[in-house]
Amino acid sequence: MPGEINNDTIIHLKNVSKHFRSGDNIIKALDDITCCFKKGKMTAVLGKSGCGKSTLLNLIGSLDVPTSGEIYVEDILLNKLNEKQIVAYRRNTIGFVFQFFNLIPSLTALENVLLPLELIKTKMDEGKKSAIELLDRFGISGKLLKQRPNKLSGGEQQRIAIARALINNPDIILADEPTGNIDSNTGKEIIGILRKLADEGKKVIVVTHDTSISEICDEILNLKDGRIVNGKN
Repeated sequence: MPGEINNDTIIHLKNVSKHFRSGDNIIKALDDITCCFKKGKMTAVLGKSGCGKSTLLNLIGSLDVPTSGEIYVEDILLNKLNEKQIVAYRRNTIGFVFQFFNLIPSLTALENVLLPLELIKTKMDEGKKSAIELLDRFGISGKLLKQRPNKLSGGEQQRIAIARALINNPDIILADEPTGNIDSNTGKEIIGILRKLADEGKKVIVVTHDTSISEICDEILNLKDGRIVNGKN
């Protein structure tokens, strides 16, 4: 399990719970979670569907807020951020990678990667150069740059999604079932890319059903019914 707070800690959850109401019932998606995540490490978050894995990522990425508890990213208390600060935090600190890629169908591979930069009005000449270099690193170059998602394989689309997640050079990569919509061999390649990013200093958290992915991770967090059941690091 991700360990205690030290100088390498980048994320700290303290007594974090997230509850949802369903009719007269309260669903405890996360129930009093306390854990830390270290810089430059790759963490696998394991557990069955509905155990709270994606909820955990959503809270770290500020896509949602906890019902109770505190979430620190470095020295930032996410609970206290206003809407403008949350947008800046997600833009500058977090890179999201999703199971279904979430690419814009009407945009080319290159345009999809450039989109986050357009939203913050970055100089596009510099941004385009960075995007092309990122895509080339992940095997997307030449004619593929001008292809739209429906003309690309699942593995190619996920590589584009990873490049898009990295275009703002975030410290943290949150990957929610990144191999869930591609074949096993391509999945291994995608996990290899994420592993290398962790080795280069990024914090990578991977939510997955695939226990084999945990074999190349530095830390493992097992969730069951919204609680940590065991883990190792």
